[in-house]
Amino acid sequence: MLPEALQSAIDALGALPGVGPRTAERYAYYLFRSSPKLSSSIVDALKNLHSGVKSCPVTFALIDASEEISPLYDNPARDKSTVLVVEEPLDIYAIENTRTFKGTYHVLGGAVSPIDGITPDKLHIAELISRVEKDGVLEVIIATNPSIEGESTALLLQKLLEEKYPELKITRLARGLPLGVDLSYADQITLSAALENRTKL
Repeated sequence: MLPEALQSAIDALGALPGVGPRTAERYAYYLFRSSPKLSSSIVDALKNLHSGVKSCPVTFALIDASEEISPLYDNPARDKSTVLVVEEPLDIYAIENTRTFKGTYHVLGGAVSPIDGITPDKLHIAELISRVEKDGVLEVIIATNPSIEGESTALLLQKLLEEKYPELKITRLARGLPLGVDLSYADQITLSAALENRTKL
């Protein structure tokens, strides 16, 4: 019943996570009623998304396509002997906003979840283990999300790291983070407290 172009926009917006059919309709109609400049700016931003962003080959954080390595790793002011491990790249910025962590990061690329087909070999675990020796890492802070998958991944990392490096200090963010809340949604005070009160595994 709807014009084809409008229906196509609704279908495209509806493919986004958390956007249901009604929300997709509202977004599409809003864009139609707004200035064409808004739609054009969104189109341009999306066109440049894949060509303008890439993963750091060392930390797997998101960086500009023009950069070789993440500035959060390459910066001489960052302490390479401390590595904070997160599940996803956006978790880094949640920690950075606390302005309390001066080490480097490592992005796993998810959490172990066999039901979703995410096995340990699909995560950047091997690269983390090799970084410990290469960078002379003294402490690994595991900051996986407080979920069943995150806890399972943390235990796996602890086991693998302890087997390879018995003297390595392995800590975990304090349990101040509410269960089921992703790091990217946690407030800065909670994150700061969790980071400061991390516990040894």
